[in-house]
Amino acid sequence: MLFDSHLHTRFSTDSEMTASAALEAAARQRVGLVFTEHLDFSYPGDKQFVFDPRKYWQAYEPLRGENLSLGVEAGLVPGETEQVEAFIDAVPFDEVIGSIHLVDGQDLYEKSCYEGQEQTVMYSHYFTLMAAMVRENSFIDVLGHIDYIARYAPYEEPGVRYERWPDEIDDVLRAVVATDTILELNTRRMGEQKARQELATIFRRYRELGGRMVTIGSDAHAPENIAAHFSLAQDFVDALNLEVVSFQNRRAVKAS
Repeated sequence: MLFDSHLHTRFSTDSEMTASAALEAAARQRVGLVFTEHLDFSYPGDKQFVFDPRKYWQAYEPLRGENLSLGVEAGLVPGETEQVEAFIDAVPFDEVIGSIHLVDGQDLYEKSCYEGQEQTVMYSHYFTLMAAMVRENSFIDVLGHIDYIARYAPYEEPGVRYERWPDEIDDVLRAVVATDTILELNTRRMGEQKARQELATIFRRYRELGGRMVTIGSDAHAPENIAAHFSLAQDFVDALNLEVVSFQNRRAVKAS
């Protein structure tokens, strides 16, 4: 079974989706799910992306089974490695995604993050930070949405074109392979042909450097977005000869 390995329910600050609504949507789409709630200790302003792992486990462990795994998406920030590791040790999570949401304490979602920042320098910094955080947090299972910055950056051409930052992107991919981390194919931008082309170059390079497995995740915060663009994603990974996996008990399981 193919799994949507990245989505957020009401345990994430920015989602109101219930577990039952998510599971009903997954049944219609004929996919399994991995709940991956947001964990970001250092969000600026009044945002709080932290949840109680034991309450999460108490609420969802009875639903856990062959169609549902329980995970977390940890925001990776310098100096927080021990704090993140302690959090994920609190309960037996099935999957740990590590993601970059903040750069220098600023939220990549906000336009103010990019004010006065030249794109080449900003993206170079983003990828350099990402590579360092993958190495520092080598206990993560999956690197989430390598192209996250392209969703929100207010530049004329916000895409993550490999040829513009080849050394920095290679460093990320080498860090992923060296730490036995798996690269996520996040489908949020898969509906755009240009985005698919950009990502194909990156994922092809991932394979050249030794990567073989990927997870597929919609990053859904609402039931209607679960498994979004999954047919495109499946064609994408097949064309690049990559293997789709999901996680159970922190172990990669091949899609059936």
